[in-house]
Amino acid sequence: MPDQLPGVQPGPAGLTADDPREIGGYRLHARLGAGGMGVVYLAYTPGGRPIALKAVRAEFAADPEFRERFAREVASARRIHGLFTAQVVDFGVDERTPWLATAYVPGPSLHEVVRRHGPLPVRTVLLLVAGIAEALQAIHGAGVVHRDLKPANVLIAGDGPRVIDFGIAHAADSSALTGTGLRIGTAAFMAPEQALGHRVTPATDVFALGALVAYVAGGTPPFGAGPESTALYRVVHEHPDLTRIPAGLHDLVAWCLAKRPQDRPTGAELIAYVHAHPAVGGRPEFTDGWLPHPVREEVGPVRAPAPGEPGPVPHAPTAMAAAATATATASAPRPGAHAPAPPLAAAVPAAAPEPGPAPSPGRRAERRGRRLPAVAGAVAVTLLVCGAAVYVLDGPGEGAAASAEDRDPADGDAEQPSRSARPYPAGYTQVELTAPDAGYEFDLKAGKVVPADTATWFLARDAQSFVPSEESDSFVSEGKALTVPGCLHGIETKPVTSLPFTALAGERPFCVRSPDRRELAVVRLREAAAAGPVTIVVDQYHLG
Repeated sequence: MPDQLPGVQPGPAGLTADDPREIGGYRLHARLGAGGMGVVYLAYTPGGRPIALKAVRAEFAADPEFRERFAREVASARRIHGLFTAQVVDFGVDERTPWLATAYVPGPSLHEVVRRHGPLPVRTVLLLVAGIAEALQAIHGAGVVHRDLKPANVLIAGDGPRVIDFGIAHAADSSALTGTGLRIGTAAFMAPEQALGHRVTPATDVFALGALVAYVAGGTPPFGAGPESTALYRVVHEHPDLTRIPAGLHDLVAWCLAKRPQDRPTGAELIAYVHAHPAVGGRPEFTDGWLPHPVREEVGPVRAPAPGEPGPVPHAPTAMAAAATATATASAPRPGAHAPAPPLAAAVPAAAPEPGPAPSPGRRAERRGRRLPAVAGAVAVTLLVCGAAVYVLDGPGEGAAASAEDRDPADGDAEQPSRSARPYPAGYTQVELTAPDAGYEFDLKAGKVVPADTATWFLARDAQSFVPSEESDSFVSEGKALTVPGCLHGIETKPVTSLPFTALAGERPFCVRSPDRRELAVVRLREAAAAGPVTIVVDQYHLG
C-alpha cells in the first residue's frame, strides 16, 4: 500500500489496540493512513491544533543509516516554507520510534480525487502544475529532492494543492534497506535515472510531475500499469503513452518526461508555461471555479473574507510570481511552447490551513436552523433493513407512523403502515469526524470537516452546543437508538431548535434533516471539548 496522508475524506479510522495513544507528547486521535514507511496519525498540539504525525516503521527505526539520513532530511525539511507544502511542525529523530509531524491538510489526495471523479479538465491540471512547481521550488531551494512525488502525495485544498512527504523517501534510500529488496519510490512515477539507481536531482521530481500530470489528465500513468519491473523498463526504454490526455497538454507532459534530466524544464519554466497557456489566460488563480463542481463539493469552496474580516494570509508576492517574472524576462520556454505571460498577481493562501476564525455571534445566528412548517400528515414509516438501504412504507393518504412491532422507541404513537415501500439508501455510515475548534464545521453532505462557513448543509459548533444550518430540522432521541423512521416522526412531532452538548452526552443520538428535505444525518457525539476538538459519528441517508 502506498503511503498516504488523506484528509478527512473518507473519515479517519479509529485507533487499534496496537496503536500508541501518545507520541512525542502529542495525543493521537485517529489513523489517517498507513504504508511502507509507517503509520500516519491525526494528533493535536497542546493548544488544540490538528497535525499529521507520521511514525516510522520498526524496521526503518532499527537501521542506523536510516536514522542518520532521517535526521539530516528532517533538518532540511524544516527549512521549507512554501505556500503549497505541508509545513513541518515538530519531529523526534532520536526517539525509539522516529516521527515527523506536519500541518494537517483537510482535503483528499489527487489519487483519491481521480479515483472518485475521473480525469480533471485542462485548466485545473495546469493550475495544479503551477502550484506543485512552486512547491518543488521551495523543496529544492532547501536542498531536498522529493523522490516520491505522486498523486497520493499531493493533497487538494480549496485554495490549491499541498505537496507532502518531501525528503522522507531520500532518508529511506540507504544501501542496507535497498539490499532487502525494498524499493524507495513508486515505479510508475520514477524518473529513468532513479529507476537505474543513478544520482537524483531536482529534474527527477520534474519527471515525476510530468507522470503525475498524465495520470491526473488521462486517468492512467503514462507508462502503463502492471508489475513494477514492467513499469520501470518502460520508464527507462520506452516513450510515454499520451493518447489519453488532451492535446493541449501533450507538449507540457512530453517536456517533463524527457529521458535526459537536462532536457526537462525548471520549476520557473513550468510556471511561465502555465501563465502563457490559453486555457489559463494569464490568471492562474485558485479561486472558485478552479476545480470541477463535484470535486469542489468534496473539497469545499474557497471562501472570500467577510467585510472587515482579515484574510487567511497576507497578500504579498509569492515565489511563483517572482519565478514567473524572472522567467518572462529571461529565456523563453522551449520551441513549440507559448511565449511567457505576465507574472502571477497575488499570493495564494498558506500551506498550512489555519483554523477559520470562529464566526461572530451575529454571523453564527444568521446560520442557525430555522424551523420549517410541519407538513400536514406525518410520513408513514416502518423500518425494513435491506443491504445498505432503509425502506419506509408510505400510505396513500395521510400516512401512518411505524407499527408497534417495528417502530423505534423514539417514534411515538403509531398506526398500521401500508404495503408500499420506497428505499432510503445510506450515503455513508459510521464516519467519524473531528472538528479541531470552532473554526471548522461538519459538512454533512460530503461527510467531512471543512472550514467554517463553507458547507451548504452543515453542523457547526460553538463552545457548548451544535449549530445546524439554516432551515435544517433537528430531533433528539429519547433512547439509545434512532432509526430513520424515528427521526422523521420526531422531526414532525418533537422538533428541537438547540443541540447542547450536555443533552447529547453518552452518545445520545440525534438527527438533522437537510433544508431541501432530501437527506438525513443520524449523529452521535463521541467527544467534546469547549475550546478544543469535537468528535462525532455520522450515518447519512438519502430521502429523495
